[in-house]
Amino acid sequence: MASLSKIIIIGNVGRDPELKMTASGKAVCEFSVAVNRGKGDQQETDWYRVSCWGTQAENAQNYITKGRLIYIEGRFQPREWTTREGERRLSLEISANDFRLLDRRDRDEQAADAPVTTPVPDESRAFDPDEIPF
Repeated sequence: MASLSKIIIIGNVGRDPELKMTASGKAVCEFSVAVNRGKGDQQETDWYRVSCWGTQAENAQNYITKGRLIYIEGRFQPREWTTREGERRLSLEISANDFRLLDRRDRDEQAADAPVTTPVPDESRAFDPDEIPF
């Protein structure tokens, strides 16, 4: 039986992407996205951590900036770490398979700022969690 794990969010980038390299030289880029839900004065904001890998990470670093409206498609990736106090923690982040910028900047930048689609080659989807540099 086939299975599927997929999440899609549309929201605003909460911080500029941070590009890092793993020990094996693979690029990884992280940023956060805020998704508002609710209506009127009853809105709440959910924050998501997003990571991109390989060529897609480099594209994210070049095109994504804080405040931009973005579409993210990917899967949840569990991440485990140990706090300074020695407590083990677990969080879920989105490992992006695709992203598209949905807004436009100034008119002068429109030609260079078209929505970006970055399909991930199959080899970029597989990664070793031990290579995460943080």
